[in-house]
Amino acid sequence: MLLATDLDGTFLGGSQTARLKLYQLVASHPDIRLVFVTGRGLEYVLPLLADPTVPQPDYIIADVGATVVLGDSQQPVFEIQDDIERIWPGDRVVADALAHLPALQRQEVPQERRCSFFCEEHDIDDEVRRIVESLDCDLLFSAGKYFDVLPKGVDKGRTLQRLVEHLAVDPEDVLVAGDTLNDLSMYETGFKGVCVGDSEAGLLTATANLARVYHATSPGTGGILEAFGYFGFLGSEGVDAELSPVSEPGKSDLVIVYHRLPYEEFIEDGERKRRRPKSPNGIIPTLLSFFADGKPGSWVAWAIDAPGLGEFEVHTEVDVQHYPKLVAARVALTEDEVEIFYKRFSKEAFWPTLHTFWERAIFNESHWEVFLEVNRRFAESAAAEAADNAVVWIHDYNLWMVPAYLRELRPDVTIAFFHHTYFPSADVFNVLPWRRQIVGSLLQCNYIGFHIPRQAENFVDVARGVMPVKISKRVNCAPRFLTYGCAVGLEEMTTEIEVAERHIGLGAHPVGLDIGRVERALEDPAQKERIAALREELDGVRMVLAVERLDFTKGILEKLQAFEHLLEENPELLEKVTLITICVPAAAGMKIYDDLQAQIEQTVGRINGRFAHIGWTPVQFFFRAVPFEQLVAYYAAADVMWITPLRDGLNLVAKEYVATQGLTRGCGVLVLSEFAGAAAELRGPILTNPHDPHELVTTCYLALTMSRDEARRRLAEAFNSVCYYDIALWGNEFMAAVRAHAPLQGTQAKTAASG
Repeated sequence: MLLATDLDGTFLGGSQTARLKLYQLVASHPDIRLVFVTGRGLEYVLPLLADPTVPQPDYIIADVGATVVLGDSQQPVFEIQDDIERIWPGDRVVADALAHLPALQRQEVPQERRCSFFCEEHDIDDEVRRIVESLDCDLLFSAGKYFDVLPKGVDKGRTLQRLVEHLAVDPEDVLVAGDTLNDLSMYETGFKGVCVGDSEAGLLTATANLARVYHATSPGTGGILEAFGYFGFLGSEGVDAELSPVSEPGKSDLVIVYHRLPYEEFIEDGERKRRRPKSPNGIIPTLLSFFADGKPGSWVAWAIDAPGLGEFEVHTEVDVQHYPKLVAARVALTEDEVEIFYKRFSKEAFWPTLHTFWERAIFNESHWEVFLEVNRRFAESAAAEAADNAVVWIHDYNLWMVPAYLRELRPDVTIAFFHHTYFPSADVFNVLPWRRQIVGSLLQCNYIGFHIPRQAENFVDVARGVMPVKISKRVNCAPRFLTYGCAVGLEEMTTEIEVAERHIGLGAHPVGLDIGRVERALEDPAQKERIAALREELDGVRMVLAVERLDFTKGILEKLQAFEHLLEENPELLEKVTLITICVPAAAGMKIYDDLQAQIEQTVGRINGRFAHIGWTPVQFFFRAVPFEQLVAYYAAADVMWITPLRDGLNLVAKEYVATQGLTRGCGVLVLSEFAGAAAELRGPILTNPHDPHELVTTCYLALTMSRDEARRRLAEAFNSVCYYDIALWGNEFMAAVRAHAPLQGTQAKTAASG
């Protein structure tokens, strides 16, 4: 069958239950073709195509019938569109012919092959009719105020009739649906039709004597469902027989959806084994804390399902002693799926784009399909775990599409999302071929968190380019965040938006540090010895420390080149300063970093070849992962911490250094890129522009020559912030914000979020 439906008040109307029922039916039934028919311009329909809860149309008839396009590509149905184009005199011609009539006010809305005005019915006098007739056009007046000039013989009904003929669809298999007099022409075609409940009185009167038009009692989608049964479109068993059974809710009030399990799995001697996680930033322990005191919950994450590892266990215990009612819900992925979903697509397409290196991005449609499939499985697992009105907390860009699938499966749950990675401006993000789907998915959330205000505001700008967004609430960023003091500062930020009558909360929540973890490392006798050994080895030589992963976003090459210039311009620093770089290699199989690694190695060799003396090496480059406890020893011994990413969501290394120096009563100086999220939060660091080679040199020199009193003052300011805004506060503040934005009916969600 073919369902041709108006949008406002019809396909977009009705109760949430009715909408979900009809949308699931249309999306899943292979024999239902969907046609959107609207009086508005095509651009009005585009936001709907980004809404993952609304079925995608096969065709779109817009502009009161003057536009007809394919639903997937929005390319014209040429055989019909070309005929309409030929008889249209042109927008400018029509507007100029009516320009002298002050009662006609042009509508400032997208419109093609029609001219639309506001006016009163009495304003459409003989002169107006004469002008329209002289242009060989038709006029249409509707809803007591809308006046359209259309190509001769064009309206919703006749364009639909031509489309039905073009597709060779049996007219008996067509159902039209509407709710206003603007839709009358669709019923006059003779197709079966339904005027949904609460239709305009004029439409009901005009169709009262049409035998093939059914007047439904339920509004919107409910009325369309009534018509399916009335006309027997789906056979004797009706709509319910076509729908998949709704899955039973789970038992977890809080579901964490994260790409990592709360424990580490590894293969040894052909067997799957597990060990405690080595969380680099304390996020996993913080998330686990919400399940203390016997609170029930689930942790959804992927695990490898490979031949030879035995039967795959979907559910495993996490820690019976500390979290007795927390289970890990493992999503089975093959090694090939992990390779594409995580190592290749996420890192080759999304990671470069998010960090504004879109020219490095590789977009592959087949990889996108794998990404969608993996996200769908995560959503299905979360839906099965979540109790009625539960909170589902999703983490980072690898799982962008989970909200879309989850909202369809479980409209009752509160969906929270935290974006750990930098979120760029609209002109960068819009490079992504799938931006509409991604934004549409994120807008299914009740609450979305970012590290800093700039990233939240970037998201708002991106969303406004995809669909109509109303800004509901804004707040000042100060004093929590810098405003004009760094490249990622902002004076005000949006904290709530309204999209399609749904309110979505936004917040800035920079991830905090687990101070206790740093304290424990410093109390370790082995690390105390290591700190002493490092200082003895340096023997008065100042240490500039850099700790980062191998990645083009980290500015490693730019920093090395700046250090080379520092030595060139300041020969008095020779044999008195050493740059120690600890660079964590990329995961195995990440080929995109091979060239960068080679360039780094060549640059290090060149610098050491130029400046090294016996007993002094300018650059010590360690290309390996170093345990956190050992890193803390380096933090304690470093005079300057040089963190210069070209773009970074936050950068916790900066906080680790500040915490270590503060706890050891040091006076180290932090030089921090103003393009790192932490720059908008921390007071005290020397901010630098890593894109400016001269500034990189001068700020590093300033740090090396700063007085101890000034260094201590700066450190104290940053240390106080790091101690107060720790990882526990981050988790609690985020969940408090989620609780505040839980749906009113979700009292259980509010309870779950209070953990």
